Amino acid sequence: MSHLAAHRDQLLARIRRIAGQVAAIERAIEGEAGCSAVLHQVAGARGAINGLMDELIEEHVREHVAHPDLGQAERAAGAEELIAAIRRYAK
Repeated sequence: MSHLAAHRDQLLARIRRIAGQVAAIERAIEGEAGCSAVLHQVAGARGAINGLMDELIEEHVREHVAHPDLGQAERAAGAEELIAAIRRYAK
């Protein structure tokens, strides 16, 4: 995904924030925080992961499905890759 290099720093910053959220969940559980607090943290981390997935899907569609310079076979391959990723994510 060389096209992601243009947004590399932004993507890495987002991933680091998600890692921080997951670490906070671990600390909350270790510190015996209330279940409501942990649930809110998990919901926040899930939202952050969903946001990352949305961004990556958008980039994939633009570069591997909708790009005007692609041939039909390349578009079909890009669409199949996307379908496989979405199915895996939806499980």
